[in-house]
Amino acid sequence: MSDINEIEKTLWAAADKLRSNMDAAEYKHIVLGLIFLKYISDAFAELHQKLNDGQGEFEGADPEDSDEYLAYNVFYVPEKARWTFLRDNAKQPEIGVLIDQAMDSIEKINDSLKGVLPKNYADPDLDKQRLGELIDLISKIGFGGEGHQGKDLLGQVYEYFLGMFADAEGKNGGQFYTPQSIVKLLVEMLEPYKGRIYDGCCGSGGMFVQSEKFIENHQGKIGDLSIYGQESNPTTVKLAKMNLAIRGIDANIQFGDTFTNDLHPDLKADYIIANPPFNISDWKGEQLRDDVRWKYGTPPVGNANYAWLQHFIHKLSPNGTAGIVLANGSMNSNTGSEGEIRKNMIEAGLVDCMVTLPANLFYNTTIAASLWFLTKNKTNNGFRKRENEILFIDARKMGKMINRRNRVLRDGSNDDINEIKTITDTYHKWRNVNDGYADTPGFCKAATLDEVRLNNYVLTPSRYVGTEDEQIDAMPFEEKMQVLTAKLAEQFAKDTELEIAIRRSLKEIGYEF
Repeated sequence: MSDINEIEKTLWAAADKLRSNMDAAEYKHIVLGLIFLKYISDAFAELHQKLNDGQGEFEGADPEDSDEYLAYNVFYVPEKARWTFLRDNAKQPEIGVLIDQAMDSIEKINDSLKGVLPKNYADPDLDKQRLGELIDLISKIGFGGEGHQGKDLLGQVYEYFLGMFADAEGKNGGQFYTPQSIVKLLVEMLEPYKGRIYDGCCGSGGMFVQSEKFIENHQGKIGDLSIYGQESNPTTVKLAKMNLAIRGIDANIQFGDTFTNDLHPDLKADYIIANPPFNISDWKGEQLRDDVRWKYGTPPVGNANYAWLQHFIHKLSPNGTAGIVLANGSMNSNTGSEGEIRKNMIEAGLVDCMVTLPANLFYNTTIAASLWFLTKNKTNNGFRKRENEILFIDARKMGKMINRRNRVLRDGSNDDINEIKTITDTYHKWRNVNDGYADTPGFCKAATLDEVRLNNYVLTPSRYVGTEDEQIDAMPFEEKMQVLTAKLAEQFAKDTELEIAIRRSLKEIGYEF
């Protein structure tokens, strides 16, 4: 895993260097489009070779017949769209035109990619020398890997770059990307082994990619999941379709406004995983006052949080479960009709578990967030009957800062701490029959509905979990002083280094002192 992480970091550093002064939002489509082109070209080349060899099941096949590729879920790539041709012409001044023509020819012969691929490489503002260098860089991805190994690496690089572009774009990045540790927590909590999975604000499709990883990690079949998504941003829809195609995931992704134009109107999903935009006011709520989805109360026109919750409840199958990210304010707000809707949802037995997250997990906002877990059936869906309970988990103290702005929930991949597993195990032990769940002061509490009523239907976990027991410091005093003094010495050394660096910098611009 560490080797792959190093490859991803190295590639990103090189690609970001070539970005020069180009805006990250624009450069994102240049880079991700090329990675996708490399992926489908590599997949094509692998099957083309087998068809050309004509051994076994490939005997008598025509490697230049596009129909031969349909059965293997591989995109046919015309000759002048193949990566080897583009790589060989990477230093030519017309390389931008050649890539646009390649994208266009691929779309013409593959219906599912129509309108998806970027075709702005001939833009006069795009430096063609840097474009050629970028092609050289991407040519190295998957190099040395065979078959699925090389293609899987391209998929991982695509996902890693999505996250890095989201970070580079700051506020706008959150519109198409949910940080991986949050997605992983949602998926591990819900365990989507098979059935229909839906995200009505699917962004670049990260929830679906993580669900596919979950199934792979548990020896399941990706074909057992049917994937449905909708997204209101047309550019983001393209990113999602490429993100899923590069993973070989077949999905029904639609472009349109989920509130005013639900393009999966008859869908009842077994799993819903979503991160809708927080606290949006321009959701056209005034046009939807009598909508059938508002079973628990009409949401206020000035905030869509409870419109999203009820939309997803409306989409759940009778035994379906949902995990939804929302701003913390949704747990206790009484603005408009929100308090009454929350009360009605709780009394209807829909709220299963609430989790408060630590701060700084998101790229686009510092607003504290929480996870809502909803279910249509708390009495007879293979788990413990728990219709009179809600589980509250306070995870605010978890997470590790990875830079000055962002924190992640740890998953045990870089150290022995697995906070995602701690939260997930707590929920599963509580939900399962006789699985050894116990309240932990300061962290989790299974509260009765009467306790929730006494708290005026506020769902903030800190109201229920109490405070953690005082920790007994078992470290001997002498040992503790050694640790503290060593740390202090380390910090003094850094202070000295910083002073020297500042003096050097000031000296270079004529302010020596």
